[in-house]
Amino acid sequence: MINPIVTKLKVGCARLWPHPLAAGNKEIALASLGAGLGLMVAGWVSHWMLGSVNLWFVAPMGASAVLLFAVPASPLAQPWSIVGGNLVAALIGVSCGKLIGDPGIACGVAACLAIGIMFKLRCLHPPSGAVALTAILGGDVVKQLGYAFVWSPVLLNSVLMALLAIVFNNLMGRRYPHALSPAEAKPEPVPLDVPITRADLHQALMDGEFLDIDEDDLQAVLQRAEQLAQQRTAS
Repeated sequence: MINPIVTKLKVGCARLWPHPLAAGNKEIALASLGAGLGLMVAGWVSHWMLGSVNLWFVAPMGASAVLLFAVPASPLAQPWSIVGGNLVAALIGVSCGKLIGDPGIACGVAACLAIGIMFKLRCLHPPSGAVALTAILGGDVVKQLGYAFVWSPVLLNSVLMALLAIVFNNLMGRRYPHALSPAEAKPEPVPLDVPITRADLHQALMDGEFLDIDEDDLQAVLQRAEQLAQQRTAS
């Protein structure tokens, strides 16, 4: 008899193994090309406008580029997410840096407040956490800028990246911003007489834009939706 603890350990270790991402070669190429072009153009324009290269802002914008060009369908990658999220995080980060003397405490408070407010304003953007910390730990240059850091380079680079993502993704045939407006027609539900297999889900994910979800999670969502539909029709 197999010990249940050993089984749990095996399952836990298996989950740590990197699973393949359901992304076709076209999506991989577009994600890589878009992120590279976006960062280069944003860097050139900000350098031209500000007269210097903002090395301490490379890390947050690099993380934003992954979202905007690799997973443009994600709610975390929409234009308002990067612009609003970075703006909120920068304002909070600069304020915490000025009001709280201990950098460690200031970083914790800034991250806590930034995440909570981003949720409320519907602009949750993971790289914005790095923006808040950069506003505190960016060194003397950032401290001297004060609240000017919020407008340039943070807001400037965020708007540039959002605009570039809109242009690039739409030229490449992607719907971006991804959410449909109230005036747009929503897809009609399609009744299915055949079961959808995991292989079908895998092929569908490979054929479309990269989504931050795997076949097993998607299948679980479909099964739960089927259960709710059956309960609704039975009542």
